[in-house]
Parts: sequence; C-alpha cells; structure tokens
Amino acid sequence: MTAPAPIEVNFKILHPLAAEMPPAYSTTGSAGFDLRACIDQDEIEIPAGGRHAFGTGIAIDIREPGWAAFIYSRSGLGTKKGLTVSQGVGVIDPDYRGEIIVSILNTSGQRRRIQRGERIAQLVFMPFRQGKMTQVEELSDTSRGSGGFGSTGKL
Repeated sequence: MTAPAPIEVNFKILHPLAAEMPPAYSTTGSAGFDLRACIDQDEIEIPAGGRHAFGTGIAIDIREPGWAAFIYSRSGLGTKKGLTVSQGVGVIDPDYRGEIIVSILNTSGQRRRIQRGERIAQLVFMPFRQGKMTQVEELSDTSRGSGGFGSTGKL
C-alpha cells in the first residue's frame, strides 16, 4: 500500500533557531512534524500547574483547500514530564499566516524546564469541512436526547 501524496505547505522562517532546525518529521512514518521552542534564552522554567506560550519560529501557508493543521502534545513530554498542549489540541486555520505559538501546560507537581530548540509539540495536517448551520425550532429525536456528561454510564 502506498502512502497518499503529501499536501502542499509553504513555510516561512521567523526566528534564527528555526533556520538552524527547520521543521522536519522525526521518522519516515511520522504523522506530525516537530515544533520546537524558539526562545532566545537557554531555557524557560514552567512552575507546577503553570503554562507558557512558546513561539516556534515558523509560519505556514497550507496550499490545498479543505486542510488545516492541528497541534498535538508529544507523547514523551506528556507521559514523562507532564507537559502537554494547554488547550488539548491547537487548531491552525488555513488562512492564518502568523507565527505558530504553542501553549504548554505543566500538569506535573514539579517545576519543569524547556530548553532552547527542544521539541515541544507536533503539527499534523488533516482535512476538514465547514458546517452549513441552519437555525431550527426543534432538533430531531434520538434515544439519548439531551443526556450529557455521564448519561450513558461507566461501562
């Protein structure tokens, strides 16, 4: 089985470190390419429960309609250090041309450090569709109805 052709994405370097360490996939089978902390100091400390917004030194231009970029946590940082993308998943809309910023949340009980150039997140390209929203007076019935959090049970 052959992999689908990659989508066309242009990128612009906004920080000297990004020129030294341009965006790249870690392996040939990686779904996301690494985003790095493009900071001028050697490291930034994030207190327990704190967060910090890191510039990545790049901006992108997704050249194909119907595609967006999504920022995901790196599994090693989350599992080993408790450092995750603070909003869960970040969305980079296809018409955004500014620097990609990654907000990192320290979920551990200890201070953590991010070093200059450290891989802090990964960027994955995925297709999307906008919804055509229509206001109505009533919604269709379902067996679940308006049952919310926990309404379907635990097991």
